[in-house]
This record gives sequence, C-alpha cells and structure tokens, in this order.
Amino acid sequence: QVQLVESGGGLVQAGGSLRLSCAASGRTLNTDGTAWFRQAPGKDREFVAGLSWIGGATSYADSVKGRFTISRDDAKYTVYLQMNSLGPEDTAVYYCAANRYGLGSEAPTSYMYWGQGTQVTVSS
Repeated sequence: QVQLVESGGGLVQAGGSLRLSCAASGRTLNTDGTAWFRQAPGKDREFVAGLSWIGGATSYADSVKGRFTISRDDAKYTVYLQMNSLGPEDTAVYYCAANRYGLGSEAPTSYMYWGQGTQVTVSS
C-alpha cells in the first residue's frame, strides 16, 4: 500500500515555471511505474508524463514534450514534474499515479494508486 500526496501547484503567469512534487508514504517508489495526469474543467483526465520503474524510460504527451520533465528521487520517495513555458492551456488539476512494476503507461486504468491532485492555474 502506498499513499501519494501532491504539492507545488499554484497560480503562475504564462511563460513561467512550476515544479510539482508527489510524495509517497508507505514505501519507496523505485519499483513503481509513475505518471502525471491532468484534468481541466469539463474535460477527461489526460496523460501528461510517465516514468517506467525499470530503466528510467520516460514518455510525454505531445502537448508537453520539450517543456515538462518527470523525474524521481528515490531517497526522498518523491516524483517530480518540472513544468516550463507554461501556458493557459496547461491549467488543470494535476494528479500523480503509481503502480508496482509499471512502465509509465498512458492509460489511467494502469494505476492503482492516485494522489488527491494539485491545482495549476496559468494566467495569460
């Protein structure tokens, strides 16, 4: 069992940066595939970035490629999402997710553990 808690969201101007954190309690995430998803009002939850438990392979949605970076600090039991060059289209609630021995899949159904979400608002 693992609990995930996101932090780092907030209000930022277009062009700015934020770093989201997802802290795990219960155990380390070094044997988990992890991912970030987001959900804007009136829209479905969408994949943002994923990190495989093995080999550290990463994947990104086309809309964030080159701007966002997912990473993990095993010593801190934490997964990060560095977001640069933010635009209003990035406004959403951001969720982290984890699944034991996962590959960082784009499918939400692949994940057993979810955080409660953190709001990111980008003003134009």
